[in-house]
Amino acid sequence: MKISTYFLSSLLLFVLVACGEEKTNSSTPSKNERIPVKVISLTQKSIFSAIQASGTFSTKDETILAFKVGGIVSSLKVQEGDPVRKGQVLATLDLTEVEAGLSQAKLAFEKAKRDFERAGNLYRDSVATLEQYQNAKTALDISVEQLKTAEFNRSYAEIRANQNGYVLRKFVNEGQLVTSGSPILQINGANQGNWVLQVSVNDQNWSKINLEDPAIIFLEENSQKIPGKIIRKSQASDPVTGAYWVEILPENTEGIQLASGMFARAEIRPDRESSGWSIPYGALLDAQGKEGFVFVTEDGQTAKRVKVSLGRLAKDSVEVLGGLENYSQLIISGSAYLADGSTISLTN
Repeated sequence: MKISTYFLSSLLLFVLVACGEEKTNSSTPSKNERIPVKVISLTQKSIFSAIQASGTFSTKDETILAFKVGGIVSSLKVQEGDPVRKGQVLATLDLTEVEAGLSQAKLAFEKAKRDFERAGNLYRDSVATLEQYQNAKTALDISVEQLKTAEFNRSYAEIRANQNGYVLRKFVNEGQLVTSGSPILQINGANQGNWVLQVSVNDQNWSKINLEDPAIIFLEENSQKIPGKIIRKSQASDPVTGAYWVEILPENTEGIQLASGMFARAEIRPDRESSGWSIPYGALLDAQGKEGFVFVTEDGQTAKRVKVSLGRLAKDSVEVLGGLENYSQLIISGSAYLADGSTISLTN
């Protein structure tokens, strides 16, 4: 009884598999059978392709501040994130060495002035020669310039804010020895609302973008959309990535929290339209990045596999920017069974 039950179960399974194979094989065209397909006419038209890009915010007036002369940092009056006002003292050096240099310059000037006056009196009394008088005048002129340099260095032994803004970065601490020109603080004019979004694009998209083209900026954190426009384009590619940058000026950032380096996406809408075709998703095969394949027919008898370049994806279709220029009919169904040169029959 057990053997009979097992035999019946195996027989039933064999019948079901055989039926399934027969059904499957019946839906797949044989090697020499014409494959039924549907086609549509290809009509080239003007299409609008938005360019997607991403980048970071900046005020484009970020400034790295440094001391004119080297020395020991005496005080740092601000921290990262602090607001600053134009003219505000932000950092100072220990003035011992600077003041000593200024005092030496003043003493040298006073001595050169006395020597010049003495040489003038002697020259008028015909005791000193003209050359001695001229040398004394030259020494006085040199001392004047040296005094100006010392006074200038003294005035730049402290760092003042060159604009209203915020401290972005602090590079040193109090008591640290720094050289002339070493970065001390980085500030920007963020509270003046001078924000721009710098995004990267490839060379093809760069050539499509013009100044004043509209754009939409998307902030990921709060899903806000900010309208903007293109204000600047790079004229050389990045030597490392090969990409080009484009700057977008937001039209209104009032009430929006922005920070230097904040990430955002942008959709650039070039005014320049391009020509192409809109095809259904079902006609596209082996799409990868900006390229894919479709089947076309020139005589209604055979299928031809064609490589196409892709544009923007829509809800029910995809834009083709190139590759279909010499064809009039696109196969939109039955493509899964086709190969290049397959024999077809139109079912439209």
